[in-house]
Amino acid sequence: MTPSAATPAYRRLSVEERRSQLLDAALSLFAHRAPEEVSLDDVAEAAGVSRPLVYRYFPGGKQQLYEAALRSAAEELRQCFDEPRHGPLLPRLSRALDRYLTFVDEHDTGFSALLQGGSVVETSRTTAIVDGVRRAAAEHILSHLGVCDPGPRLRMTVRMWITAVEAASLIWLDEDKQPEVGELRDWLVEQFVAVLTVTATRDPQTAALVGALTEDG
Repeated sequence: MTPSAATPAYRRLSVEERRSQLLDAALSLFAHRAPEEVSLDDVAEAAGVSRPLVYRYFPGGKQQLYEAALRSAAEELRQCFDEPRHGPLLPRLSRALDRYLTFVDEHDTGFSALLQGGSVVETSRTTAIVDGVRRAAAEHILSHLGVCDPGPRLRMTVRMWITAVEAASLIWLDEDKQPEVGELRDWLVEQFVAVLTVTATRDPQTAALVGALTEDG
């Protein structure tokens, strides 16, 4: 008789490992399809588990799973701006943007559904999660600028630039990821300096920062 094929060893996952596995499967699906187009059956199949098991971990169904996946993506985006605070500012910003654009690239067409809303499963909670990413990014950047008490013009300028980065990322995806990602990153850094320079004409606090950036360069 021909020996039967070896059966792969089964390893029971811990609660956290299983939850992480389900979130990874969900994020992979949400990365390329709108949330309303993804079912729990799809997530179960992608994770190689049963639908009841998905419900065991996410009894609130797809809405709970989507929010958990969104929080996971949001945390990853927050970490993009977690750069050591030493050395010239603009290279630090470039490295943070490299990580941010890598996330956008890997999540491709699902970036809009994950971070920009427009989904039938969008709620005030999901909106708050996304807004939290923007606010965290702004705080990171202000910290890199060495500003403990930013005035309204400077804070508004930084938040406007973050919105511009999001918009540029979406347009980049729509334009088949052109220009090349390194060129996009450099252009966004130049835009950051440009908007600060405009604000500096009206705000002494920002003017001092622009002077320091010029000295760094």
